[in-house]
Amino acid sequence: MSQTGSRIELPSDVPEEFDVFVNGVRQELVRDYRVQGRALIFTRSLAQEGKLGPLRWASMFLGVAGTYRRHDTVDVVYQRDGQRVVATGLTPEDGK
Repeated sequence: MSQTGSRIELPSDVPEEFDVFVNGVRQELVRDYRVQGRALIFTRSLAQEGKLGPLRWASMFLGVAGTYRRHDTVDVVYQRDGQRVVATGLTPEDGK
């Protein structure tokens, strides 16, 4: 895996066929990600906004600042028992 990529572990009930979305945009196998075992390996780094500290919360509460950090959302859509299932909020790990 490259230094700039991200890895996401798939939930245990996701079958072999599924669709991947980042920020609501469908991703293409090979171009955007690959599957390695039970993990998705992305060609680019995906970011998750960390926990906000007390100073950041206070500034948002007072209307001084918002939260403008990059926050990518990853969803996997698949079929289970004939029903569409969405695993949402999957957390990326940066490539090491």
